[in-house]
Amino acid sequence: MQVQIRVNGKAVTVDAAPHTLLVQTIREHLKLTGTHVGCDTAQCGACTVLVDGRAVKSCNILLAQVAGSEVTTIEGMASADGTMHPMQAAFKDCHGLQCGFCTPGMVMSAVSLCKHHPGASATEIREQLEGNLCRCTGYQNIVKAVQQGAAGMKA
Repeated sequence: MQVQIRVNGKAVTVDAAPHTLLVQTIREHLKLTGTHVGCDTAQCGACTVLVDGRAVKSCNILLAQVAGSEVTTIEGMASADGTMHPMQAAFKDCHGLQCGFCTPGMVMSAVSLCKHHPGASATEIREQLEGNLCRCTGYQNIVKAVQQGAAGMKA
């Protein structure tokens, strides 16, 4: 079947089987490997992307379910000139990462969180990011990064 979506602002038509997952499309068909596959069960959040501005775990949704939607991956966050999105810059500045495996999904979730819950407290940020697992950082710097990134997104 053919499915039309927009990925990082570009119209894309994907010819795929009906059971094709969004994460498979992103990584295998479109070769955008910043979206990671961690658990394959929607537990870790490494595969999180934005679908029409909302964080979605792409290992848990079919390509067909997002037909006609705007999908944004970590590769689509930076400006055309390469300037990092404020949330990406905040993760770098606050050292909200260590190994980096969870970082793309964490950034995508954080962007959605800040758009839909502006002014979230540290406790609310922790609650909202419960679906994104990090095995390295202990989350302190991730929370700081989200707070700084939120401030940068308002500016």
